[in-house]
Amino acid sequence: MTLEVILSILAGSVAAGLVMCFCMAPVLGVLQQCGYNERGLFRWYFHKHNMLRRRHALLALSELLLVSLFALCFSFLGSALACLVSAAPFVGLGVLYILSSRHALKVPLRRSARMMRLGGCCFVLVCALIFGVSCGMWFAAEAAESELFRLFRFVPLALLPLLFPFLAAFAGLLMKPFELCHNRRFIARAKKKLAASPCIKVGITGSFGKTSVKHFALEMLSEKFRVLATPQSFNTPMGIARTVKGGLDCDIFLAEMGARREGDIKELCELVRPEYGIVTGVSDQHLETFGSLEAIAAEKKVLAEYAPKVVLGASVRYDKAGALKEGRDFAAEDIVCTEEGTSFTLRLGKERARIQTKLLGRHSAEDVAFAAALCSLLGMSLPEIAAAAALLTPVPHRLEKRVSGGVNILDDSYNANTAGALAAVETLKLFKGRKFVVTPGLVELGELEEKRNGELGAALVGLDGILLVGETRVSAVSAGYLNAGGDGGKLRTLPTLREAQLVLKNELKAGDTVLFLNDLPDTY
Repeated sequence: MTLEVILSILAGSVAAGLVMCFCMAPVLGVLQQCGYNERGLFRWYFHKHNMLRRRHALLALSELLLVSLFALCFSFLGSALACLVSAAPFVGLGVLYILSSRHALKVPLRRSARMMRLGGCCFVLVCALIFGVSCGMWFAAEAAESELFRLFRFVPLALLPLLFPFLAAFAGLLMKPFELCHNRRFIARAKKKLAASPCIKVGITGSFGKTSVKHFALEMLSEKFRVLATPQSFNTPMGIARTVKGGLDCDIFLAEMGARREGDIKELCELVRPEYGIVTGVSDQHLETFGSLEAIAAEKKVLAEYAPKVVLGASVRYDKAGALKEGRDFAAEDIVCTEEGTSFTLRLGKERARIQTKLLGRHSAEDVAFAAALCSLLGMSLPEIAAAAALLTPVPHRLEKRVSGGVNILDDSYNANTAGALAAVETLKLFKGRKFVVTPGLVELGELEEKRNGELGAALVGLDGILLVGETRVSAVSAGYLNAGGDGGKLRTLPTLREAQLVLKNELKAGDTVLFLNDLPDTY
């Protein structure tokens, strides 16, 4: 093998590797959504209804046929030129696939530093694989002195799309030692910064309502204090560390704390060292990863072990000696829900105040009560709390109302728990005019998933249109709806959210209301 041949194969490998890496972008995006967990990627990829796997198989088959066909059709040019021409469909189909897959994921790929490193590793792996296969085929052709080997040298590379998830997972495993060390250093710096800061640290956890309570607490406390909170649903050690990286120029720091497995809350508490805490409640959310409701309760209550003062939800039973008694002495009473908002009586100890908000749903009043209890512990008076509560704005994508063309749109796409879903449906039924719901069902409920989705289906009876999205969990929703006496003519199952939106576009008119409930990410 001459230097000229090596360089030509290397150049071709780099060009083809670049195209194939861009083709892998959706797989890398899902790996990112899985928290860079390879098992999660494989569980998603090899699900029997996965469309991306079918697209990869179609791409591989198309490349296999066209590369072989081009090699045969141009064989009269000689094996060297015919082989070169046969690479054209390999690259061309790859480019077409990239263009057609730009919107393959609902959650776009985030070009984070970690993803750029992972992408670079994938690029090196793919280039090395292409170079190795090309060199192997060249040596095989020389050893066999076969024109056929020379002619079909690039044909094995057509099967590369079938290896995308394995290449992404292998790249992730190669990068894991570096990423773990990098994350530890990053989190350690955040821990030092938090320990050195005089600000009051508050941890917020629970099976439901964490983000909403944090949002309301942020807005209410900001009327009197300088407050910093973890943005959106940042509730992991890295999410908190990223928030802290920008500085802690505040009086109060609100840290949302999520948990999918035993030990998660302890790790977050070790990082933040909260002085105050809120445990909103315990439900069957994440039952799939915890295994039992008792394990979920034990994990959520770890926050109460760390925080000297805690606000506890009604479903939390905690008997720690010295636990703050007034942490429980609050409630949202006499709740009145309409399509314009929610009013309720806020009780803090023996004091009461009537509050009117633009927030929708009974659960919103309860979330405000949690935030109000925290505000009270931090020194705000009831009049100050009531005034701040009246100004609260909805949490984005959590029963957020907007109007488009006279149609009321209730965006509850980030709601994934059973109680919240049922509350959202209850709120939808308050509206006048025709009422529609779009949902893929509920997830991560373990052995209760079918039962809870059946309950959701039963709650949908009486609506004018039910659009179920996907094929994985909607069968239980559909069965629950029909068993509860629902009209089968109002029930439709569609493969994607985009198709459901097209149906609604042709059907909705001014005065109608549509609820988008739990828009699942691509990993489901």
